[in-house]
Amino acid sequence: MTRVAVFGNGSWGTAFAMVLADAGARVALWGRRPALAETINTTRVNPDYLPGVRLPDGVRASADPAEAADGAEFTVLAVPSQTLRENLAAWNPLLPPDTVLVSLMKGVELGTSKRMSEVVAEVTGAGPERIAVLSGPNLAREIAERQPAASVVACRDEDVARRLQAACHTGYFRPYTNTDVVGCELGGAVKNVIALAVGIAGGMGLGDNAKASLITRGLAETTRLGLAMGADAHTFAGLAGMGDLVATCSSPLSRNNTFGTNLGRGMTLEETIAVTRQTAEGVKSCRSVRDLARRHDVDMPLTETVVGIVHEGVQPAAALKDLMARSAKAEVR
Repeated sequence: MTRVAVFGNGSWGTAFAMVLADAGARVALWGRRPALAETINTTRVNPDYLPGVRLPDGVRASADPAEAADGAEFTVLAVPSQTLRENLAAWNPLLPPDTVLVSLMKGVELGTSKRMSEVVAEVTGAGPERIAVLSGPNLAREIAERQPAASVVACRDEDVARRLQAACHTGYFRPYTNTDVVGCELGGAVKNVIALAVGIAGGMGLGDNAKASLITRGLAETTRLGLAMGADAHTFAGLAGMGDLVATCSSPLSRNNTFGTNLGRGMTLEETIAVTRQTAEGVKSCRSVRDLARRHDVDMPLTETVVGIVHEGVQPAAALKDLMARSAKAEVR
């Protein structure tokens, strides 16, 4: 039986632990609070993040990282992107030397503009054959309810990608393999920024034409950045690109969309943070994505606009006016 450690018992970490257990793995689900781990083991429910959802017997919660990591063939990382470096530095001495490190995170590190797989490699010294990412239209609540979903597991080593694919393939969760780690990560990170933009538009009362335009032009921005960084353009037309973008931009289950909606309705950043229980990755990552684009000399006007609204006090109505006043050009540029 495959043994897997999942570090992070939030909604997505818990939901993916369920997928792994349903696929036949023995899963250790780590979280920092011993009381919550005890509650999960006693009641088979994670009341803080997935209330009402019963976890499979194959999932065992723990607040001890050494216990969780013991014997893990795969180590899944499901913590907020901006906390990864510090957490992983503490966990690294406890991890089995041949474990495959799997990132569920969809962000870019502040300050360094590094993708999550790059942070994993830097902290652990693991080679590309031991680092994988999972990305796609994966709203945690729907997956926890075992509604059908597809995803992408990406690793430079195809054999490792296939091993991970087998470890999480169930009757309701269909993973596809890919070797384009860069493209899969960028698709997951930038879509959070575009979801903020779509949410802001919705909060302002704008219609579906505006939202569809933002989604489409957001995909164009993502693809431009990806190509500049060596990604495969086809990735952005797939589950880790368009698939994830559509789900995150259109669902009320999306934290980033909801966060943006509140901003568009006139709430301040502080007020919106106060009513948001879980991390909306795009709020911090939008600055990292902007910095990454500038570093590669890639034009990303929607990302620049989101940074302006979220972090620089630009009013949504003024930002919209500036976007619409941009010079006309051919769509493919």
